[in-house]
Amino acid sequence: MMKHKHNETDKLHLKSGEGRIYSCGTMTAIFKADENETAEKYSISEWWLDPNSGGPGPHQYEDNDEVFYGIEGTTSILVGDNWIDVGKGDFLRIPAKTIHDFANRTDRKSGILNFFIPGGFERNMPSIVKWFEENK
Repeated sequence: MMKHKHNETDKLHLKSGEGRIYSCGTMTAIFKADENETAEKYSISEWWLDPNSGGPGPHQYEDNDEVFYGIEGTTSILVGDNWIDVGKGDFLRIPAKTIHDFANRTDRKSGILNFFIPGGFERNMPSIVKWFEENK
């Protein structure tokens, strides 16, 4: 966890693995920048999935676009009715009002970088963590 709070006027430099870490069952989220640091313009987080594991379940956002960028392994991402494999270096934008989900269907860990625009997604994380704890 970070030792001090940043705001939108601060430079923000985090080393690999640093940020606000949330354990969500077979997923781990690491928030790198959120609404407090970006004047609510965007939130950036890493999502790490254990081998052969599901994601959050199908969902959509009314007012938020999402961008996913593959950082390790291959993550399968549902966009509408189609699953797309996102590998390291692959880029995927999902517009608002689009049903989506993600999963790791491989035998090795996968990771995606997520840009949530505008920001604020991190407000959901405490309740998401609690849900995963109660639904192991």
